[in-house]
Amino acid sequence: IQEGYRNCILPLTSPGSSSLTLIKTNGQLYTYPDGKAGMATCEMCGMVGVRDAFYSKTKRFCSVSCSRSYSSNSKKASILARLQGKPPTKKAKVLQKQPLMAKLAVYAQYQANQQNSVKKAVVSVESFDWGRYLGDGDVAGAPVSCFKHVPMGTSWGDISEGVRVEVPNTDSGLPMRVYWIAGIIKLSGFKALLRYEGFDSDSARDFWCNLCVPDIHPVGWCAAGGKPLVPPKSILHRCTNWKSFLVKRLTGSKTLPPDFTTKVQESLQFPFKKLMRVEVVDKGHLCRTRVALVEQVIGGRLRLVYEECADGTDDFWCHMYSPLIHSIGWSRSIGHRFKRSDVAKKLEGQLDAPGLLFTKVNEVDQSGEWFKDGMKLEAIDPLNLSAICVATVRKVRSCFMLHNIIKYRLNVCP
Repeated sequence: IQEGYRNCILPLTSPGSSSLTLIKTNGQLYTYPDGKAGMATCEMCGMVGVRDAFYSKTKRFCSVSCSRSYSSNSKKASILARLQGKPPTKKAKVLQKQPLMAKLAVYAQYQANQQNSVKKAVVSVESFDWGRYLGDGDVAGAPVSCFKHVPMGTSWGDISEGVRVEVPNTDSGLPMRVYWIAGIIKLSGFKALLRYEGFDSDSARDFWCNLCVPDIHPVGWCAAGGKPLVPPKSILHRCTNWKSFLVKRLTGSKTLPPDFTTKVQESLQFPFKKLMRVEVVDKGHLCRTRVALVEQVIGGRLRLVYEECADGTDDFWCHMYSPLIHSIGWSRSIGHRFKRSDVAKKLEGQLDAPGLLFTKVNEVDQSGEWFKDGMKLEAIDPLNLSAICVATVRKVRSCFMLHNIIKYRLNVCP
């Protein structure tokens, strides 16, 4: 929502409720339909966002430009009031651009539908399609080997363009599940643009696929497991002896290592577990730390809920290798400022995270492929730490990288 009132009206719904409650926020905190707080509404443009990321101490505006526009429009409204013979107020209302009720009604209906849909513990990442975005153009994705901290970051090895894999054949026309061999045409992170063997320069059936999903196998997997290899029906007429065709094409070619699937599974095992206690920076007072509990672990990223928060809404996202988290007792041992928890004792199932889990990597290994200007990647939104956005590398200097956050937002973290 880009346009709005100073006293923005936000639609709120509750699970199982058919009625919509409208609440005036006046730019202050409001409650999400799922009970979450910590958000604010810009009094100038009506945009909703994380309160901590808003401009000024009062958190009334989302940016400097909105603050200035509000001040300018307030003056205009005051002059207009005088011309109309109305007494000036201490705080003139901002000139309203367009009614928001239509947009708010759509937003309310959307929220209601979301609440009534199938509930999931983790928000789906399908809201953004990397394959469609990458297409077959000149967009280059940063290679996995650039990210030593992510799953498979140190085990990506010699996976490159030209590697052959066995994948499900979606062009067989058969009722049962069959497979065929495909070659990697292009790599972008974990994604690979695959082309079925036999299509040669024909890209009609090319498709993007995550190489770490269970459906991707090294060449020879079907033969070892007795799975049928069936060529796509679109090219069935091009060859009369497909066995000889494959022998000729695959001789001397590369495929995935036989233990690739095992390595993927091992890389997705994270040492941090739910209900582990850690010390983490206090997002409200960055000069001190607080005790928090691990609530979720997604790809090595931890959702930490501050210990005193009973409803789980006061949370903080960071990577398990982040320098912002420490073992219990760290602050006291070095004399760092610490906010003592009001919780008298640990609840059942809670335990302090072992100190050896917090080993930090001091040096960045830049061997092999490294970041380059123009590469695409996923990065934490600096104005909303709970969101991951698509970014473009603009400059690389030593271990630091300047990048632009572009408009696409991935709903990976709730």
